[in-house]
Amino acid sequence: MTAAPLISVLLPVYNAEPYVAAAMQSILQQDYGRLEVIAIDDGSTDRSLEILERCRRDDSRVSIISRENRGLVASLNEGLAVARGELVARMDADDFAYPWRLSRQAALFAARPELGFCGALVDTLLHGRVLKGRLDPVFRLSLPELAKFFTIFLHPTVVYNRKVISEADLHYDGAYRHAEDFDLFRRLADRYPAALMPESLLVYRVHPGSVTSRHGKEMRRTHLKIVGENLERLGLAQECEDLRAIGDRVCLDTVRRAAAFIRALEERIATLPDPTRPSFEAGALNLFYFLYQLVNDEERPALSHELLTLTGKWNAIRRREKYALGPGAWAPWLSQASMWAGKRADWLAYRFKSAPATSVLAPYRMAAP
Repeated sequence: MTAAPLISVLLPVYNAEPYVAAAMQSILQQDYGRLEVIAIDDGSTDRSLEILERCRRDDSRVSIISRENRGLVASLNEGLAVARGELVARMDADDFAYPWRLSRQAALFAARPELGFCGALVDTLLHGRVLKGRLDPVFRLSLPELAKFFTIFLHPTVVYNRKVISEADLHYDGAYRHAEDFDLFRRLADRYPAALMPESLLVYRVHPGSVTSRHGKEMRRTHLKIVGENLERLGLAQECEDLRAIGDRVCLDTVRRAAAFIRALEERIATLPDPTRPSFEAGALNLFYFLYQLVNDEERPALSHELLTLTGKWNAIRRREKYALGPGAWAPWLSQASMWAGKRADWLAYRFKSAPATSVLAPYRMAAP
């Protein structure tokens, strides 16, 4: 009987004292036995390393790399260099993995050994409440094409198949700091089959101290850089400076340039052959939503109004947002008030659709601080 493949779990840690014990517990309590946990302490200044060392004393499957702060990309590449598993799983220090996470992903690779990597859905933990994840219909389209426009998998859900992926290909590039997963996934999706599992395998925590929250602006700039590179290589754009400019500064000029870029991109995509066009159309729409969120975060309704008008995308946003942003050009104060009310409505909807984290996690003996 063939032994189950060893899974190496890479857990980069930086000042995650409030969360890392629960994250480690969720991995060590997996119903999959053949695993090793490689925790990379990236120069934490809190008690994260102390907590990791306690876990290592209690469980021989845990190993620790600890040194000065070098950043997430260096931590991940160090972990990949020492990982012994045929499968390599990512895990973040502020999330919880459901007990069946690794066994379900290992079963997928057993059934489809040609896969290079896979991801999964997540449940979201925000303000003490957990919302169940839902599959976006866009993932019924081609993943290699979609991977040109956005990060197709949430990073901490990913498992890589080292039997399929060349060692030279499985590395993170420091030139794409804070969007290193987007860069890696676009490269891998071009060469290796990928799959999204339509079930939630972990609880993804949203909090002000997360990498996404702390480095959002840099992440967005790098994201647009990657999209621009992809479109240039595909011949769908000759020059992407107008796209990258809005990542550096959101103003009337960059909004107008970005809107013109979106229109030109859609015109080029409309000429593509039928088999590939739907995936590229979905990718371009996702790029528009990315820019729309980028502009909306500036809380200057006149700019959002300009983007929607110049791209002709008023019908692509929610009706409530359409009504709120309608007066943005002549009464921005009214739009701001309406958008604030919309955010309150979104929070109430989240509460209605979600459940208390304590009740969701209690069956797995996990607390949600």
